[in-house]
Amino acid sequence: MDDQREPRRRRAGGRAGTAAKRGTGRGQPPWRLVENLDRPTEPLTPEGVQAIHEGALHILSEIGIDFLNDEALALFRQAGQSVEGQTVRLDADFVTEMVAKAPSAFTITPRNPDREIRVGGTSLAFGNVSSPPSYWDHATWRKIPGSRALCADLLKLSQHFNCIHFIGGYPVEPVDLHPSLRHLDAISDKLVLTDKVIHAYSLGPERVEDAMEMVRLAGGLSEAEFEATPHMFTNINSTSPLKHDWPMIDGCLRLARRNQAIVVTPFTLAGAMAPVTIAGAVTLSVAEALSAIALFQYVRPGVACAMGTFTSNVDMKSGAPAFGTPEYMRATQMAGQMARFYGLPLRSSGSCTANVPDGQAMWETSNALWAAVQSGTNLVYHAAGWLEGGLVASPEKFVMDCEVIQMIQRYMEPALVAAGPEEIALDAIAEVGSTGHYFGVSHTRARYETAFYQPIVSDWRNFEAWAADGMHWTASRAHLRVQEILAEVPAPLIEDSARGALEDFVERRRAEGGAPTDF
Repeated sequence: MDDQREPRRRRAGGRAGTAAKRGTGRGQPPWRLVENLDRPTEPLTPEGVQAIHEGALHILSEIGIDFLNDEALALFRQAGQSVEGQTVRLDADFVTEMVAKAPSAFTITPRNPDREIRVGGTSLAFGNVSSPPSYWDHATWRKIPGSRALCADLLKLSQHFNCIHFIGGYPVEPVDLHPSLRHLDAISDKLVLTDKVIHAYSLGPERVEDAMEMVRLAGGLSEAEFEATPHMFTNINSTSPLKHDWPMIDGCLRLARRNQAIVVTPFTLAGAMAPVTIAGAVTLSVAEALSAIALFQYVRPGVACAMGTFTSNVDMKSGAPAFGTPEYMRATQMAGQMARFYGLPLRSSGSCTANVPDGQAMWETSNALWAAVQSGTNLVYHAAGWLEGGLVASPEKFVMDCEVIQMIQRYMEPALVAAGPEEIALDAIAEVGSTGHYFGVSHTRARYETAFYQPIVSDWRNFEAWAADGMHWTASRAHLRVQEILAEVPAPLIEDSARGALEDFVERRRAEGGAPTDF
C-alpha cells in the first residue's frame, strides 16, 4: 500500500469517518497574530549585505530596468531620472531617498477590524494558496479546472482556519467565469465568505478600481475612511529579468494614490530568469523590487510597501522550477537580511514542486515555511494548499499545511520558553522523585489539556491502533477533515446594508460589461 493507491482503495465513511475524529484532534488555536520570537538566520556577512546593496544600485543606475508603462516613465522623467525609450536608469541617491520613505511597519484593516494584521517588525502572518488554474480532486486523483464553487470551498477553508490571517489571490482560478466579470464575483465571494484582509490583482484599471470600491462598500466606509489607512493590498511580480509590465504598475499607482498597501515580489529563478548563483539572483531581485518601491514612494511618500522574495532555482535537467530547496531557503534568508537593511517588511512564500499531497509536498513546503520564519518574513503567501509549482490547489494539502502552520504558531508561544518557578516545577520534581511518574501529580493535572500541541490531521497512535481504524494515510485523513469543515463552517456576518451595497455595485458593473480582457 502506498500514498497514491490508498485513497482510491478506501472511501470516506464508516470506519474512515471515525478515523479523523479519534486519530486526530479537531480543535484549533484561537485567532491570533504570531510574533516571531527567534532571531533571524543571517547567512550574509555585513560585507555581503553591502555587496548586494551596491550591486542592486549598480544594476539600476548603469544597466537600467524597463518599465512598460508610460505613466511610470513620465513620473521618472519628472523626478529627474534617465529615461531612454522604456529603459529607466535610476540615480542611487534617488533610490535610497525614496525607499527610506516607506514605513517599516503598517497595518491592514479588513471589514472585520478584529482581523486586522500588522505587517512588519516581528509580526508573522500566513495566507492561503493563490492563483492556481487547477484543483486537485481527491476522489479521482486527477487535477481539474478551477471553478467558482471550488474557489468558494477554499475560501471557506481559509475562513475556518485561524492560522490563516489573510486571503491572497483567488485560491483557485474560477475559470468558469468570464474573464471580464470574474473579478466581480470572485472578490465579492472573498468579502462575503471571509472577513479577513484580502488581496486584489493589479490587472488593469477597471479591476483595481472595482476591487477598491468593493472593499470600501463591504466595510461600510466613506471615501475618507477608506483612504485613511490600508484596508486591502496588492502583490505584483516583475517580469524578470529587469522588466515591470504595464498593468501591474498601473494597479499599484492607483492603490498608492488611495493609500492602500503594495507588495513588490520579483519572481527570479536562478539559472533561468536570474544568474545561476544565489547571490546574483537575490541581487537582481532586490534591484527589481527597489525600482518599483522607489516609484510608489515618489508618488505617495509613506505609502505602505513591502519587499517580496520569490527566488528559487530551476532543475537544470528539465528547466522546471524547483521550490523548497536548500537554495530557496538560503535565498529567502538573504532577502530577509536585505529587507531589514532597507527597513522594509518582507513577504515570502510557502511552496513546493510536488504534484500530489504526499511526502515530497510536505517536506518542500515545510522547508519553505521554516525559511520564512528564519528570514524574519512578515507575510507568508501560498502558505496552505499549493501544489505543482503553483499550478494546482489542493484542499487536502491546505489542511496538511495548516497543521504545520499551527505547529509554527505553537512553537512561537512565549509560554513554551517560559522559565519561572511554575515552569521549572521543582515541587513536582521533588514529589515524583526517582520512583514515580508525572501523570497524576497536581502540576500535570492543572496543565494537561493545554500543555502540548494537539494535531488536526496527524495521527499519533501506534501502528496497531492506526491499522485497526482503517490504515488511512495523511491525505485521506485530511480529505475527511475537509468534508467536515465544509459541512459545518458558517459564513461570517456582514451587515445587510454593506452586503446590499456590494451586490448592487456588482450588478451595475456586470451590466456595464466589467473589465476588458485585452490591454
